[in-house]
Amino acid sequence: MENNIKGKVVAITGASSGIGEATAIMLAGFGAKVVLGARRGDRLDKLVERIKAADGEAISLVTDIKRRKDLEQLVNLATETYGRLDVMINNAGISPLSRIDDLQIDDWEEMIDVNLKGTLYGIAAALTVFKKQGSGHIINIISTSGIKIVPLQGVYAGTKNAVRTITEALRQESNGKYRVTGISPGFVNTELSDHIKDETARFAIKEKAAKIAITPDAIAGAVAYAISQPDHVDVGDIVIRPTVQD
Repeated sequence: MENNIKGKVVAITGASSGIGEATAIMLAGFGAKVVLGARRGDRLDKLVERIKAADGEAISLVTDIKRRKDLEQLVNLATETYGRLDVMINNAGISPLSRIDDLQIDDWEEMIDVNLKGTLYGIAAALTVFKKQGSGHIINIISTSGIKIVPLQGVYAGTKNAVRTITEALRQESNGKYRVTGISPGFVNTELSDHIKDETARFAIKEKAAKIAITPDAIAGAVAYAISQPDHVDVGDIVIRPTVQD
């Protein structure tokens, strides 16, 4: 695995915590040059320092994926620093869950802007480089919420299912020029549930997660597996969840 990852330039959104942070640490440990984007610059700085202290290579840029220019600048940072971009990991996302008839329309729009449009902006920024290079790998972090539909997750699952559809369409359209992978995590110990405004729902999800959730490292391992495959092998879809999850 390490040999196929070493030296690759990998951009990661939502890198300041959770799955993004774990993925950055793991890939840097395998010798990748990681380019980290997130809104919390102080946490990015600490992560870069941690990676460098372990003899890894990392740079960062404060990035709000709701702004297309920010994704373009993140990709530009990669190419200006390292001369190329090999992998784009669209990881950032939010999940302010609620019943649809609660009409939390601002939350709906935020999820569409972050989970869907933000992923599309990341895809667009990366493809601009990949088309010139003739190669590249896009990895979209999706969710099992888009596989099993349950109450409170309707709009969130809708944004994730849209990303799932886009991911598969892009894989087919690429015609072997670049690789495309969708990874759908189940319950993972992250800050994602912190966005839930409904206290009852937030408590219930945190309580369940505390009992069954897997660590972000498990998802990072799936990312590393997809990247580590030979160039002619495309891992199209990975679902990874706790063994006891419904």
